[in-house]
Amino acid sequence: MTRSSPPHDGDQPTMEEEANERGFFADQPARSGSLKRSGVLSGDDKQAHYHGHRDRLRARYRDHGDTALADYEILELLLFRLIPRRDTKPIAKALIERFGNLAGVFGAQSARLQEVPGVGETVALDLKLIATVGHRMLKSELRGKQVLSSWSSVIDYCHAAMAYESREQFRVLFLDKRNALIADEVQGMGTVDHTPVYPREVVRRALELSATAIILVHNHPSGDPTPSRADIDMTKTIIETAKPLGITVHDHIIIGKEGHASLKGLRLV
Repeated sequence: MTRSSPPHDGDQPTMEEEANERGFFADQPARSGSLKRSGVLSGDDKQAHYHGHRDRLRARYRDHGDTALADYEILELLLFRLIPRRDTKPIAKALIERFGNLAGVFGAQSARLQEVPGVGETVALDLKLIATVGHRMLKSELRGKQVLSSWSSVIDYCHAAMAYESREQFRVLFLDKRNALIADEVQGMGTVDHTPVYPREVVRRALELSATAIILVHNHPSGDPTPSRADIDMTKTIIETAKPLGITVHDHIIIGKEGHASLKGLRLV
């Protein structure tokens, strides 16, 4: 069994991070004549360089908020705490370049984050923890509210939770008679283009939770949320199975990186 790195207090990097970062920064140009041009300094000059930069970036954020910063600078601010003894600007830029945007960075799997030079296991897990906090915040917005009147919150939550998954995921939102959220459960995980769904199991779980309505959600890892014929047929089967038992299927939402599709909105169910 592989033992994961213990959590740290943000002031002392782990041995793994030190080794990873040493390898990353050792690859940078080191000739004295090109130090300033390459952006890599040594000794006291290097310390003054990135510490001064950190102070200026914090001041911009403090005085003007996030609108004054690019995405990579927001990520850089965060990495200051996770990697306190290194210039984190190259790492932040590499993460954005690799995953496209902040949502892509926080949605990426831990193993893929660690493929970026300078990112060790501890930093990757910290980034995933921050992503989880964001998901929980969005989910808390749905608790106790009538979901159908908070539709944009539903879409935001589902997009944050599923858009960047590398495999298809089938999720069900279970609602009470007021259409308030009872539970949000992942019913199945599949491959890059298929998830097995069992209509009777979906309905059985709704009965166990005393749900009177459900919303079906799944993602398309390809990024395109256009529903397939299989998506439409499966939705109709669940509707037909649930209706005699007094359970309403409000919609089936398909989430992709490029947006979402509502089968009800498209008049496909």
